[in-house]
Amino acid sequence: MAALGKIRSRGVILITVIGFALFAFIAEEMFRSCDSMRNESRQQVGEVFGEKVNVQDFQKLVDEYTNVMKVTQGRENLTDRELNQIKDVVWNTYVQNKLIEKEAKELGLTVTAKELQNVLTEGTNPMLMQTPFVNQQTGRFDVNALQKFLAEYKQAQTVNPQMAEQYRSIYNFWIFVEKSLRQQILAQKYQTLFAGCILSNPVSAKIAYNDENQESNIQLAAYPYTSVKDDDVKVSDSDLKAKYDELKPRFKQYEESRDVKYVELQVLPSQADRAALDKTFKSYAQDLQSAEDPSEVVRKSASYVAYLGIPQTKNAFPSDIAARLDSIAVGSMVGPFENKADNTLNIVRLMSKTQLPDSVQFRAIQVGGATPEAARKTADSIYTALQGGADFEALAKKYGQTGEKTWITSAQYQNAPSMDKDTKAYISALNTSAVNETKNLQMAQFNLILQVTDRKAMTDKYTVAVVKKPIEFSKDTYSAAYNKFSQFVSENQSLEAMEKNAAKYGLKVQERNDIRNSEHYVVGINGTRDAMKWIFEAEEGEISPLYECGENDHLLVLAMTKVHKTGYRPLDDTNVKDYIKQEVMNDKKAELLIGKLNGVKNMAEAKAKGGKIATVEQVTFAAPVFVQATGASEPALSGAVAATAQGKFSSHAVKGNAGVYLFQVNSKKMRPVKFDAKEYEQRLKQKALQYAGNFMSELYAKANVKDNRYLFF
Repeated sequence: MAALGKIRSRGVILITVIGFALFAFIAEEMFRSCDSMRNESRQQVGEVFGEKVNVQDFQKLVDEYTNVMKVTQGRENLTDRELNQIKDVVWNTYVQNKLIEKEAKELGLTVTAKELQNVLTEGTNPMLMQTPFVNQQTGRFDVNALQKFLAEYKQAQTVNPQMAEQYRSIYNFWIFVEKSLRQQILAQKYQTLFAGCILSNPVSAKIAYNDENQESNIQLAAYPYTSVKDDDVKVSDSDLKAKYDELKPRFKQYEESRDVKYVELQVLPSQADRAALDKTFKSYAQDLQSAEDPSEVVRKSASYVAYLGIPQTKNAFPSDIAARLDSIAVGSMVGPFENKADNTLNIVRLMSKTQLPDSVQFRAIQVGGATPEAARKTADSIYTALQGGADFEALAKKYGQTGEKTWITSAQYQNAPSMDKDTKAYISALNTSAVNETKNLQMAQFNLILQVTDRKAMTDKYTVAVVKKPIEFSKDTYSAAYNKFSQFVSENQSLEAMEKNAAKYGLKVQERNDIRNSEHYVVGINGTRDAMKWIFEAEEGEISPLYECGENDHLLVLAMTKVHKTGYRPLDDTNVKDYIKQEVMNDKKAELLIGKLNGVKNMAEAKAKGGKIATVEQVTFAAPVFVQATGASEPALSGAVAATAQGKFSSHAVKGNAGVYLFQVNSKKMRPVKFDAKEYEQRLKQKALQYAGNFMSELYAKANVKDNRYLFF
C-alpha cells in the first residue's frame, strides 16, 4: 500500500514519462514508415493510372527487349544511345499497353488462344518475319518450325541441359514475340471497334463532293497586317488577359519542364598531344606493315576494330574503313589518316580479298568423349559412315542431337569482339566447303561433323587489319582545362556574374529551354544523368556544381532560370506572352483595316484603298487558299469564297491569319469528276479517323502518367 501511495503521489510525473515514451515509440514507427515510403518511392521509375512501375520490373522489360535486339541484329553489344532508345521504346510501349488494357477491360475485349493461333497459321504478321522460324524456300513464317523448336526445347531441358541453354535466348525471344503479338492484336481490336463508331452518310458525302470539286476563280485584294505599323496599335494588359483566357487551352502542359542557362567546355587535344599521337601511329604503321600475323599489333594498339583473322563483308567495318577497301591492293596498307567524323586516326592493311557466300545452310553433329582422343575416334567412325551413305539426321539422333539444317549469315559472327582458333576453323569450313561436302573438324575438346547443304549470295569478303584510335587529349591538357573552368565556377556563383565574366575566360553562356525529364542528355552531352537530376531538384536562381561529363571530355555548369509546372503556362511566360501579344496585335490591325475598308463595293475601290491585287484560281472550300501577298494559308478566305455567288463582290472584309481580304468571284465551275457516294463516304470516314487518331494522347492525358526514369537511367 505504501508503494501504491508513492506511485499515486507522483502520478503527474509518471503520466508525463509514459506519454513521452509512447510518443517516442509512435514517432519512431512513423519515421520508419516515412523512410520506408521514401525508399519505395526511390525505386519507382514511373506511374500509370496510379500503378507504380518498379525499377527492377522495368529493367526486366529493358533486358528482354535488349535480348530481342541482339538476336535480330546478330550483335552482342549495343551503344549507350541505342540502349537509351530501347528504354524509350520499352517505356512508351508499356504505357500504351496499359492505356489499351484499361479500355479493353472496361469493354470486355480479350485475345483468345485461337485468335493468336490464327495469326501464327496465317504467318504474314511483320513481327513473325523477324523470327528464326521463316521458311527459306517460301519466305513465310513456318508455324511447324516453331512447334518443332518448342518441342525440342522442352525435351532438351530434361535430356540435354547444355543444348537447352543454347536454345534459351531464342526461346526467350519467342516468348517476347508472342507477348507482343497478343498486345498488338488487342490494340487492333480496340482500334477497329473505335473506328466502327465513326460513320458517314450520303448527304455528308454529297457535301464533301461539292466542297472538293466546286472551283472558284477570284480577283483578290490583300491587306497584310504588316502594312500597319506596330506603333499604330495600342495593346493593354486587359487585352492580353482577355486573349489569354480565350486561347488558354493551347497552353496546357502535361509534364513539368525547366529552363536553364549553362556554360560548357569541351576539352580538345593540344598540339603536343597530337604530336605524341602521330609518333605512336608511325610506330604502329611500321609494325603492321612488317607483321605476318597482325593480331598482336592490333591487340596491343587497343584498336576500336578487332582483328578476327577471317574474311568479313564491308558491313563489319566502320563506314570510313569500308569505303577504302576496294581501292587498296591486297598486302598494301594506307594511313595513318584522320577521320574528323569520329575523331580518330586510322591505319588499314588489306590481308586478303575473296568471294564467299553471305549465307550458308549446314547441319552438324558435336562429338564428345571421355578424352579428346575418344571423341576423335567416335567422330572418325561417324564421318566414315556418312561417307558410306549413312543418313545424317539418323546418326545425329543416335547421339542425342537433331541434325537439322540451319542457316548462318555473315552478320551473325563477323561483328564478334574476338574469335578463338576453334571458331575460326568452324567459320572457315562453313565458308569454303562445297555444297554436300562433309568435314570432320578437330576442336580442342571435341570434334564437329559439319556438312554444308546450301550456299547463297556470293559476295566480296575482306580480311583486314585496322588500327583505329581516338585523337585524345593528355592528362596535363585536361588538368589545365579543368583548373581554368573550376576557377570560373568558383568565382561566379550567380547567373549575373557568369554572364558578366564568361567572355574573360573564353567561355559563353548559352540557353536551353523546356528540358523534360524524359530526355537522356542535358544539352546533348553524354553522361549527364547527375546534371539531369539536379535540374529537376533545383530551385530558380540556383547554380549547379561543376559536372565532368561527356566522354570524360566535357565540363559543365548550369543555372536554373525557370520552372514550368504541369498545368497551364501562365500569361507572364515569355513565349506565351509574345504569342498572345502578336494575336492581339493582329486582331487590332484587322479592326483598323476592316474599318478602313468599310463601304468598299468593287475591286477598283479595293485597289484604291491600297489592296495588293492578284488573280487566284481553283479556290475550293475543302482546301485553304494560299495567298502570295501575305505568305499564308487562309481557311477563312476559302469559306467566304464558297459562300459568295458567281459575279458577286465580297459582302464584307475577311479577317485571315496574316491579313484582311476583299474579293470578286469571277467564275464558278464543277470539276469533271463523277460523284460516287460510297467512295466519298469512305473518304469522310478515313478523314474522321485521322482526326480521331489523337485518341492515344487523350487516354495518356487521363492516365496521370509520371515518368521518373531520369533518376535511374
